[in-house]
Amino acid sequence: MNFFLANPVWEALSTHQFYLNRGDDTLKYFPGDICPFVALQHWNETDFSKLETALPSDRTFSVPFFKEIHFPDSFEVLFAIPLYQMICNHFHPVENTGINIIPLTEQHVPQMLLLTEQTKPGPFYQRTIEFGNYHGIFEGTELVSMAGQRLQTHTHTEVSAICTDPQHLGKSYAKILTSFICSLIIESGKTPFLHVRQDNAAAIGLYKKLGFDISTEIFFAVFKKK
Repeated sequence: MNFFLANPVWEALSTHQFYLNRGDDTLKYFPGDICPFVALQHWNETDFSKLETALPSDRTFSVPFFKEIHFPDSFEVLFAIPLYQMICNHFHPVENTGINIIPLTEQHVPQMLLLTEQTKPGPFYQRTIEFGNYHGIFEGTELVSMAGQRLQTHTHTEVSAICTDPQHLGKSYAKILTSFICSLIIESGKTPFLHVRQDNAAAIGLYKKLGFDISTEIFFAVFKKK
């Protein structure tokens, strides 16, 4: 596996997305209305002193890391779950048989927020769209499925916010959109990767058909200062 992807937020904010870092060289995090991710280089006792002294206390944060993090007592873990990180090393694109895929812009943000609130694909905020390259499928004027890009390093880009309105499942929308986003990433010269719940067998099966392999387990936690 590409070991730097074991700490993907650190790598993204240290390379391609450095301009979004609201921390410093030792504690890195995104603006609160874009993404809740925060990163330390090692997540060890030395790093925790920086976390305790410099992390803002007015918001929650989340972290994906390749092993379980044992937070100091000064922090409260609100949610934790094991994920798989999957990397697309041998892409198998899906043929789009006429589904219209629309680039999403700021005018679509209210519908994007509504769809992600209904489907819970992961955190999506008012300015998350600034990560770029979000696309959707509409039925009439209603956004019913979407996917986009989130974390970016110099070599890899994360596929994110893959979701479909429950009333429109079974139409291959997620598969078509995920394939489309992967094509954009590969055309840009990078490799797609993503994170998925370990109990989401249907999604894991879909991603494997598209050419993704499980690269590592990821510990994901949402936490805040007490």
